[in-house]
This record gives sequence, C-alpha cells and structure tokens, in this order.
Amino acid sequence: MTRLGFDPLLPWPLIGALAVVALLAALWSLWRGLRGWSWRGLAATAALAALSGPVIEAGVRAGLSDIVILLDDRSASQSLSDRSAQTDAAVTELTRSIEALPNTELRRVSLGNDANGTLLGGAMTRAMAAEPDARIAGVIALTDGRLHDPAMIPATAPAPVHILLTGAPDDWDRRLVIEEAPAFGLIGQPLTIRLSIEDQGAVPPSVAGLPATVRLSVDGGEEQVAQIPPGLPFELSVIPEHAGQNVISIGFDAPEGQPPELTTRNNSAAIQIEGVRDRLRVLLVSGEPHAGERTWRNLLKSDANVDLIHFTILRSPDDSDPVPVDEMSLIAFPTRELFMERIRDFDLIIFDRYSVRGILPPEYFANIVSYVEEGGAVLVAAGPEMAGIESLNLSPLGAILPGRPTGRLFEQPFLPQLTEEGRRHPVTAALPGAPAEDGSGDHWGRWLRMAQMEPVAGAQVVMSGAEDQPLLVLNRVGRGRVALLSTDQVWLWGRGFEGGGPQLELLRRIAHWSMKEPELEEEVLLADIGRDFGVTVTRRSMLPQTGAVTITGPEGYRHELALAPDGPGRFSAEWQAPGEGSIPCARARFRA
Repeated sequence: MTRLGFDPLLPWPLIGALAVVALLAALWSLWRGLRGWSWRGLAATAALAALSGPVIEAGVRAGLSDIVILLDDRSASQSLSDRSAQTDAAVTELTRSIEALPNTELRRVSLGNDANGTLLGGAMTRAMAAEPDARIAGVIALTDGRLHDPAMIPATAPAPVHILLTGAPDDWDRRLVIEEAPAFGLIGQPLTIRLSIEDQGAVPPSVAGLPATVRLSVDGGEEQVAQIPPGLPFELSVIPEHAGQNVISIGFDAPEGQPPELTTRNNSAAIQIEGVRDRLRVLLVSGEPHAGERTWRNLLKSDANVDLIHFTILRSPDDSDPVPVDEMSLIAFPTRELFMERIRDFDLIIFDRYSVRGILPPEYFANIVSYVEEGGAVLVAAGPEMAGIESLNLSPLGAILPGRPTGRLFEQPFLPQLTEEGRRHPVTAALPGAPAEDGSGDHWGRWLRMAQMEPVAGAQVVMSGAEDQPLLVLNRVGRGRVALLSTDQVWLWGRGFEGGGPQLELLRRIAHWSMKEPELEEEVLLADIGRDFGVTVTRRSMLPQTGAVTITGPEGYRHELALAPDGPGRFSAEWQAPGEGSIPCARARFRA
C-alpha cells in the first residue's frame, strides 16, 4: 500500500497563516498591476509545500490474531473427588475448540499449590498484563471457586471473562476451624483454644445442624471429648504438662451422610504450644564454706529466669559455741519448712559439699526421695565428705544416688574426660575444648581431687576422672532425675587453672537437664518443617544405632524413613511431604 502523507516542519495553524499572508500579497500585487506577481505566488506556494513536509508512505498491512487466556487451576482442592478428571476433560475440549478458530492463539496458564492458598486473582492479572489489550479476545478460568486473593481480580477487563466451575451441585464438606490458639503457655496453667465447626456446600439434611464429636489430646494422652454444633465458636481448655513442645491434637469424627463429604483432611488439626516455666525455683544448700561455693551461686543468679534460695551451713548442732542462739546474727536453717512443707515448690535441689551431721533428720531425706520419685530433681556436687562417714550415701537419700562411694579419695591431678556415653549425651556432648578420644589436641585444665564411686545399674557415666573412674553420673528415678558430680574442683576451670574449661556451660547443662529442659533430653524425636513442605527429622539417642522412623500422615498412610548418623548421638534425614495438608503433626514414632 502506497499513499501520500505529511510531516510538517511547523504547526499546521502557523503554515495556514503563512498561506493566507502569501495569498493576500499575490492579490494585492495583481490589483496594483505589478509585474512578477505570478512568480512570487509560485515561490510562496513552493515554500509552503516544503514546510508541510510531504512524504510518500509505502508498506504492507496485516491483521494480528486474537488471544484467548486459559487459566487452569491445579491447586490441592482441585484433586478432590473427580474434579481433576473434570478439569482435564474441559482443558482438552477447550484447547481443541480454540485452536480450531481462525487467527486465534491460546495462552494457557497452570496454577499450582502455593503456601498462601489458591492465588487465582493474581495469576489472572499477570496473564492479562502480559498481552496487548487490543488482542485479548477472552479469559477462561477452570477452577472450583476456592481462591484466597479475591482482591487481586481486576475490576475491568478488555475482554469477556468466563468461569467454568468443577465439582457437583451436591458437593459438601465439614471442616475444623482453629480461630485462636496460643503459641506459648505456662506449665500447669490452663490455656484456651477457640475453635468452630463449619459446614460448606449442599450439606445433607441428615447431617445439617447435628453437633460434631470433637476429640482433643495433649501429646497423645487421654482424650477430651466434646459435642460442638456447627457454626458456633467453642472454647476448649488444655494444660501444658512439660517444658518445650506440647502437641495438641484436635479432630472430630467424620459425619455420616450421602453423598459423603469431599475430604476428611480438614477434620483434624495439630497445634504446637511451647511450654515455659514461670520461674525456675532452685534450692542450693552448701554444707560448708569452700573455694567453689560461689560457683553455683554465680551460675544460678546470672539466669534471670531462676529464683534461687541459697543456704550455707556455718554452724552445725554439735558445734561447741557458748554464744546464746538469740544473740547470733546467723539465720536458723528452716529445715522443716524447706524439706517438708514447701519442698515441691522447687524444681531443683542442689547439695554442694553437704555432710550428714544431724541437721536433716532421716524423715526429711525420705521426703526428698519421694519428691524425686514424683518428678523432682536433685544434684549432688560432692567433696571429700562423700568418701567418709558423713556421706549422703549413708542417709536415706543414698537409695536414689546414681553412684555408691567406695570410701577411696583420689588426691592427685587428673584430666576430666568424656566417656563414650558422654560424647552422645546432650549434657556433655560437644562441650567447648573437649579432649579428643585419643587424648590429642586441646584439652581442659586438670582437677586435683575426686571421690571414687561405683555407678548403679542403669546410670549413665558421662565423664571420667582419675584412673578412668566415674566422675559425673546421671540417672532417672521414678519421674525425677538425680545427678552426682564426685568432685568439688569445678571452680578451678573458672579461675583459668591450666587453661581452665567450660565451667559455667557444664554446670548449666547439668542443672537444666535435671530440671527436664527439652533441649537437653537424651532420647527425643524432632521434626522441623521447612519451605516447600520439606521436613527435617532428627533423633537424639544414647544408642549407637537407631532404627527407621515411621511417619503416619493425616489420612492414615505410613512411610518408613531411615535415619543417618549426624554426629555423636544424633541421627537425621530429610523427607518431602506430598503436599499441603499431608505433613504429619506429632504422629511420628521411632523404633529402637
């Protein structure tokens, strides 16, 4: 196609004004009879023609094709019932019909799972923005109507937008909705979880309005059962029983109706509540003043979460002192109040170089034994008295001590070493500067004294000292825990003797293990959920080898996951969940 066009050098109004002036000048010259008026007129015409910028345009014009955008929703809800087959059939038929149209192109956009739900509106906006508005002939969305970004749907579109819904008119579902759940809670204090039951779709008359039987359990324990009508908020009370992760499992029995509900995946949920102590209450009893007495005090006072009560026995009942008791400035040791009336207020009792000298009668020690068996904790940091006749082992408390003194006292320098169990136990594993198994490399400073003891059956020896004798022994008694450190020389590390050692870290771990802090549990199974539904399963164990982990999904499927060594006492593996809603929560079990 060829045509004449113009590209003026000046605006058209200005060129028009110049043309009028030239015409008036030519007419005036003609009226006056001046010679050459015609040549002046031709020159003005040529100048005006040049200013108008005449051009000859030559080109080829062709029509552009229309574009049809097809949005294909493949989110998790589209896999319910026969919706996936319906979508496949619709995509096949639409593709065939659109491709048969003349001058028409198909743009297909598949929408998959997203952590934020079905983002259909955003996908539609991006698909239309990628094409020229004049070429878009229509937009077709294949979906079940469940989307989580309705605000992203464009208010206007350059072409008609069609929605094809999958499913059936009688589809329905009943789901559990967790409206409010705390992330943290004090141990032993009730917490409230607010939930509701929601009916969606064409609920059968036999199910509509009927209450759901909701079951709640903490860490797989005894179930609470409640009848909750649909559509009304309901509050359930739970109590975290221990520090760390408390897993609350909530679910309801699937309703019986025809046709059955679309899915049972949303009939249950798992909530993780971190149990925390209000304050850790520790009772520290020092049998006598000594160089390392302040070590325990400084450690426990440095922790803002610890309430410490510390007594140092300066005067025993058999001391000969003529000063009347009412004239002494010493505080009387409130033995009955501490060890009989308020003993269960404490999370940990520490005996630091305590000698049995008649201050605590046998019934008080027997009450301490009961306190441990019911879940309490005792830590004994012993000195030379442990090898003598004033040893705690000769009191009723000896029945729960993890080691039996032989009466021998080593008064010689020795290097604390980790035992094979100690390299796996979280109390001593990976302590900074730990000596290598062959004794090479860096090592801690030496200690100068320890008592010999024989560990009881089932106790764990995590550190050894002189002549490879047990130095730190841990044990569980009933529901409680007992730790025994057969030396009073830990303070040498704090003073930097021969390079020192991780004094505060070791004592902190011993104390927190005794108080059942979850990060120091030696037998524990952890599952961390990462991005893209990846799960890292970690097991800590004192066993040299461990078996596979059985993963049970919300719909009953089972998967065996082998664990590989990941350091002393640690085994781990990666597992990819098949999709959203398929990640097991607190349903993994391990086999030794």
